[in-house]
Amino acid sequence: MKISARNQISGTVTAVHPGAVNGSVHVDIGNGTIVTSNITNEAIADLELAVGDRVTVIVKASDVLIGK
Repeated sequence: MKISARNQISGTVTAVHPGAVNGSVHVDIGNGTIVTSNITNEAIADLELAVGDRVTVIVKASDVLIGK
């Protein structure tokens, strides 16, 4: 898969929680860091996401905010 986004991080799916319309997918990217993505249930099904799958987290954002 080739895409333009440069922020790509490999990881392992640790949890998939479908909801009414959208679900959350938790991905362990190493060192105990979990990235959570909220995507449609349709996308979860299309990708056939399951715990243990190796996936790529792709971050494409126009703004990244930091607060303290």
